[in-house]
Amino acid sequence: MDQVFVLSPARCDGARARMLMSPAATFDLAARLRSDSGAPLGEVFSFLSGLYFRGKLAYATTFGQRSRKAPASWIITTDRGLVPPVYQVRRDDLVAFSQVDIASGDERYVAPLRRSAEQLASSIGPKTPVILLGSIATGKYADVLTGVFEDRLLFPVDFVGRGDMSRGGLLLRHVREGKELDYQPVAGAIRRGKRPPKLDRERGQ
Repeated sequence: MDQVFVLSPARCDGARARMLMSPAATFDLAARLRSDSGAPLGEVFSFLSGLYFRGKLAYATTFGQRSRKAPASWIITTDRGLVPPVYQVRRDDLVAFSQVDIASGDERYVAPLRRSAEQLASSIGPKTPVILLGSIATGKYADVLTGVFEDRLLFPVDFVGRGDMSRGGLLLRHVREGKELDYQPVAGAIRRGKRPPKLDRERGQ
């Protein structure tokens, strides 16, 4: 069965973003970001966000399915709506991302997200689940997406109460085990909850 994943974005205004965008940075990703061809957004956000985004991207890549040759994973951006992980970005793109505050409901964020979500909804089957890998504690992602996908917008139940690092570790563990998490609709869900117990350390850690 087809299923599509939508990944929340990484911050583009933190310490790792400043490191990546520094003109003095010489490591490979920074050099590619300054080049004409740029670098894939999935790779860039994995660097910026670390464990959490790496977990989201690996999980979505493993469990996303499309019957057609179309992306099963989409990344939320601050000003371009949903784009696939292979979408190429350059330094100027990250600067533009950093200048839009998604928490404030800026229309530069909301309008493209709604438009691209509607396009995605029209390209997938009416029963295809869309799974949000991101926080639902606030409405900055969930409200716009629920307005488009309604009851088929789902989220991992085990995300509630966890911090970003815990979510990233949880996702990577399930990728290694080849086992999906349980999902439930975002609409009507309890968006905040008690912090769950820490993940058990795996053998060899």
